[in-house]
Order: sequence, then C-alpha cells, then structure tokens
Amino acid sequence: MILQFDVNIILRYLSLIFISFASAFILTIILTKPFIGILKKYKIQKQIREKDSTGQIASIFQALHKRKEGTLTMGGILIWGTTLIIVLLSRVASYLGWIDHSLINRKETWLPLATLAAVGLLGAVDDYFNIRGLGKSKGINIKPKMMWLLLFALLGGLWFHYKLGYDQFHFPGVGDVFLGWLYVPLFMLVIISSANAVNFTDGLDGLAGGLLCIAFASFGVIAFAKGLLILAALCAVLGGATLAFLWNNIAPAKFYMGDTGSLALGATLGVIAMLTDSFIPLILIGFIFVVETISIIIQLIAKKFFHKKVFKVAPLHHHFEACGWPETLVVMRFWMVGLMFAMIGLILALLALMG
Repeated sequence: MILQFDVNIILRYLSLIFISFASAFILTIILTKPFIGILKKYKIQKQIREKDSTGQIASIFQALHKRKEGTLTMGGILIWGTTLIIVLLSRVASYLGWIDHSLINRKETWLPLATLAAVGLLGAVDDYFNIRGLGKSKGINIKPKMMWLLLFALLGGLWFHYKLGYDQFHFPGVGDVFLGWLYVPLFMLVIISSANAVNFTDGLDGLAGGLLCIAFASFGVIAFAKGLLILAALCAVLGGATLAFLWNNIAPAKFYMGDTGSLALGATLGVIAMLTDSFIPLILIGFIFVVETISIIIQLIAKKFFHKKVFKVAPLHHHFEACGWPETLVVMRFWMVGLMFAMIGLILALLALMG
C-alpha cells in the first residue's frame, strides 16, 4: 500500500515534469515569430567584436564571423521570459486546483529563478551596449560586468550558507567535504565560472543551446533522483524553452541568445548544481564549457608571458573553425562529446546517491 502510494506520487510528479517541458517548448515556439518581429522592428542586431580579450585586433575572428554581423540577438529573453511565464502560470493553475504543485518553491526554485532574472537583466544591458556600439569592446566593460556577477554570486553564496545551511559538498568516491564559511567563495567560483563558461561557448550557431539542453536534462534527472521534484520540473521548463529556441538557432541561425541568455542560463545552471550538491558532476556535465574556458586561459597566459599563441584563435571552437572545420561539423562533434561526458557525470552523480 505504501509502495503504491509512493508510485502514485512519482507518477504525478512525472506528469508535472512532462507538462512543464511540453508547455515551455510549445509556448516558446508560439512566441518565436512575434518575438523575432520585435527584434527586427527595433533592429536588435549583433555587432561583431573587433578586438580580443587582450585588446588586439581580432583579425581571424573577424574573417570567420564578419558575415554574421547584423544577425538578430537577445533571443535569451525568449528563453528566460517564457520560463518565468510558465512558472507564473503554474502558480495560477495550482491556486485553481488544476495541478498539485506550482513551480514556485522557496526551498527548490526561488534561487534559480532569482538568478535567471537578475543575471538575465545584466546580460540584456550588455547586449544593448553591444547593439548600440557602446563601450570600448561594444558591450559592458569586463570590470563592471564582473563586479555585478560577483555581487550576485556573493548574495547567493551567503543565502545558501547562512539561510539554507549549506557548508559542505559531496566529492564522489571520497565523501562529504566540510567547508564551513568557505562554502561561500566556492559557491561564487562555481556561479561565476558557469556563467562565463556558457558565455564563452556561445559563439557558433546552436552550440551553447544544444549543450544547455543536455545539461538541464541531466540535472533534471539528478534533481528528481534526490527528491527535488519541483526543481526537476524547473529544469524541464528550462530545457523545453532552450530546445524550442534551438529550433531557430541552429545554422543558419535566425537569432542568437546573446549575453542575456548565455550568462543567465550559465549562472542558473551553476545554482542548480549547488542546490543538488553536484559541483563535481557539473564539471563533467558541462565538460565542453570547461574546456572552452580553459582554452581561453591557456591562450591568455601564452600570449602574455610567452608572446605566442597555442591556438589559432580562442575559445576552442573558433580554433577548429580556423583549421578549416565547417561550423556545423564543430557544433555536432562538440554536442557528441558533451553528451558523452554528461552521461558520465550523470552516472557519477547517481552512483553517489546509491553509495
């Protein structure tokens, strides 16, 4: 009898997760055409950067992507905007008794949703600067952007530690590692790294979008396995909205997600990883994001201290482009590698639960 009751609960939550995914996908598809119309009306178009992170002329990047200048951007608003709409509709549906639970839950979804909205707005401002050609690098300068990200991450870390009581993380094969107040800087590192890693990866049509779909699906499974069922439904919403966005973002892309999408979704992914105590699996689930970031770090160090380049251009996906790989080939192969490592990360996380 107890087993049957538990099975019924699980089936109800699985239904909620499926409805959440389907609703987000369908609503995003419906909103895409009018949203693109708005972007065209107000000429929300991408400006290709002229300088790299060291201030030098990005000649190789310009040669590879100059043709993409003028492509519509800020599509990330469609993703996080649809997500927030679905979440609010779930609240109404729950109030009316149509569903058992809304997607607004203090323990599981408040922080991911707050992160999505706050960092999404920061990214939108950065995109606006890019569109209007403001700033030295056609966007918010790196220092103020990092200061805002640091502030968001600090507030989140303090909330996790002092309000929710997080003070350790699980290291597969080792056990729980106690950190105390050091959990706060770890949280900040994860959120800032995740946000920037996704942002760095968002450089080819469909690349970041496809990898984010894989990541949100993986963390949806982890959240479900840990009993964080509302969080699992939120992952389904994020995955559904991103998948629908990807429908028009694969080559040739009709629009890009922009910083308002990549920064917000990356930071939210980091928060979800910390909520599920899956900091280590995140490294594998987001393997391509990690590798892309490392390629930039290696390139910067090599150029600054040795005055040489390791890659023709960084991040890594542009290096393969410069080597002659077609854009779609790079994206497909990165998706496959990302999927393989995500499966390893997912298995690692599930094995940790069983142990």
